[in-house]
Amino acid sequence: MTMLQIEDLHTYYGKIHAIKGVSLQVSEGQIVTLIGGNGAGKTTTLNTICGITPAQQGKIIFDGVDISKLPPHEVVMRGIVQSPEGRKIFTRLTVRENLEMGAFTRRDTPRIPVDLEYVFERFPRLKERAKQLGGTLSGGEQQMLAMGRALMARPRLLLLDEPSMGLAPLMVQEIFSVIDYLNKNNHTTILLVEQNASMALAIADQAYVLQSGYITHSGTGAALQQDPTVIAAYLGG
Repeated sequence: MTMLQIEDLHTYYGKIHAIKGVSLQVSEGQIVTLIGGNGAGKTTTLNTICGITPAQQGKIIFDGVDISKLPPHEVVMRGIVQSPEGRKIFTRLTVRENLEMGAFTRRDTPRIPVDLEYVFERFPRLKERAKQLGGTLSGGEQQMLAMGRALMARPRLLLLDEPSMGLAPLMVQEIFSVIDYLNKNNHTTILLVEQNASMALAIADQAYVLQSGYITHSGTGAALQQDPTVIAAYLGG
């Protein structure tokens, strides 16, 4: 079943036409990845879905409802939650306080401690550092915190923006292992923006290539791994 359907999406920054007719879909239970170079429009696409950057044209349909004009907090309350590029944690709050902020819009208060323990199970290092200020964590730990904060909102659709950025190879492996676990074991639907195209395509059910604001290729993750153009441009072939 299609959870998210984007149709002919156009987004501008002033007079700069950043997203130029993007169409894609995410089915429930899938990992869908969006790959492309710097400045291709990947983050803008996620921010437009979230209502942070308004869409000028096109539709964003979630669960059969057009949400393209909703403010960001209402998008979150419908179940779309983003772990942003650069993590953007609250550096002067503790790890626990950062995670509790992820549950800010929730009304099912009794369930929040249960979900907090679930995040600590997925990211044991966060439990060890629960009273530590977010700004004192390593880059990898901050990425775990950003993802954990997003999970505290109980997303139906989790948007991950460059989760491997700036991380050591072992930490990248760990982060991707968690992404795969969340999808397979927690049945979380994920839209993943990632410059590490090889790892993203390896776990993706569906994939799209974004270049200069346009979708240039689409298909299964496995198919794009074999596409000569994608290999040459993004996989080091």
